[in-house]
Amino acid sequence: MITKPDKNEVRKRRHTRVRKNLFGTEERPRLNVYRSNKNIYVQLINDMNGTTVASASTVDKDINVESTSNTEAAVKVGELIAKRAQDKGYKSVVFDRGGYLYHGRVKALADAARQAGLEF
Repeated sequence: MITKPDKNEVRKRRHTRVRKNLFGTEERPRLNVYRSNKNIYVQLINDMNGTTVASASTVDKDINVESTSNTEAAVKVGELIAKRAQDKGYKSVVFDRGGYLYHGRVKALADAARQAGLEF
């Protein structure tokens, strides 16, 4: 009997395929998104040094939302990561959606970061 791979395996394969072409540099770090059922996490990663420049998530105390698993929370995280990136001197980033479809919370986060001043 043939079994179908679960959604997370498919996402990981897609992310591996996309990551072959995405690379964060000193001038343009990679904005990586990880989405769980309850929270959403974002990191600015410099792949040249292998370091995380800045991060934000719905677990942060700076985020004041009732629910951490909706698009409203993703918008707040997008605004927060844009603010933290600009504080560190970054205006332009490479967007890495982590293999997730560009829809819902991932799209809301990206749009909020763009409106807050980050360039993709």
